[in-house]
Amino acid sequence: MRVVTFGEVMLRMMPSGWLRLSQALPGSLDVTFGGAEVNVAVSIARQGGQAAYCTALPDNPLTDAFVAQLRSFGVDTSLILRSNEGRFGIYFVENGANQRGGTVTYDRGSSTISLMPGSAYNWDQIFADADWFHTTGITPSLSRESADAALTSVKQAKQRNIPVSCDLNFRKKLWNWEPGTKPAALARRTMESMLPYIDVLIANEEDADHVLGIRASGTDVDAGELSLTGYEDVARQIATKFPNLRFVAITLRKSLSASHNDWGAMLYDVAKGKALFAPTDAAGQYSPYEIRNIVDRVGAGDSFAGALIFALKTPELSDPLTALQYAVAGSCLKHSVLGDFNDVTRPEIEALMKGGGRGRVSR
Repeated sequence: MRVVTFGEVMLRMMPSGWLRLSQALPGSLDVTFGGAEVNVAVSIARQGGQAAYCTALPDNPLTDAFVAQLRSFGVDTSLILRSNEGRFGIYFVENGANQRGGTVTYDRGSSTISLMPGSAYNWDQIFADADWFHTTGITPSLSRESADAALTSVKQAKQRNIPVSCDLNFRKKLWNWEPGTKPAALARRTMESMLPYIDVLIANEEDADHVLGIRASGTDVDAGELSLTGYEDVARQIATKFPNLRFVAITLRKSLSASHNDWGAMLYDVAKGKALFAPTDAAGQYSPYEIRNIVDRVGAGDSFAGALIFALKTPELSDPLTALQYAVAGSCLKHSVLGDFNDVTRPEIEALMKGGGRGRVSR
């Protein structure tokens, strides 16, 4: 298995603990790297798969440091395009706590990847040994050029019969590159042009509504009310509109507070017309993980995507229900890991799948 992911990486800057930026500045911030597509690549590599990451970055010491860290995780960095144009994007995170939600502030205008159209990349090299390709709805949100690159990437993958996954990942703050067009409308038009080339679509409980205009009946995300039958209907409608899809995966987060969430997911098998849910109780009924005292929820959806791709490409995990159980367990553990990257291993994920989620010390 060799998975190639494509998108932007940023410097992630966050105050220590639960401080707000207004409390931490002037002062020091914790600086790491993060971004949806690289998060997926790291997850796959940590779990034992082969992952390569493709992006465009400025040719400077920040990129040197990023490449060194990716290599330490075992991610192939040979597809990174270095340029004298643009800059390294940044985003700032405030950790939420209790009834105060977390916040993300972007500073990524004129980043290198946002300046690069599809013609800037060597797609023959990128897809030479690829068995799977993954990107997200964040990449085309950055600029008209990166939207062109994202659409070109999925077309190039499908020309080579490489399976493609895409996480909708709607970010309202980013879809502003066409003046006069509202973010949701621009996202919908752009993503609908990409979806005919996608095999596995991944979304959260709000993405389908914001991007595709398909809302789960009986659901009020703000009130913490999720309807399982409603999401099954959402997946069915998406699959009807885009019959090329093999699976539609939707993560299901019930936010009781910033520190206390219920977490699970649905996987809709298009060929069978069947929705699967995980985790389940002894009777086979959906019973989400109850996550208290969240350390960091940023990147949880990416960790789900990475674990799902890894499982679908691993024979002993590739049964759709097993793959879903594995992906939900892996992304549940992400909530205990600080930073964008899900630094957990396959044995740790499988232990949680088997019920080993009590947090005992392993000696």
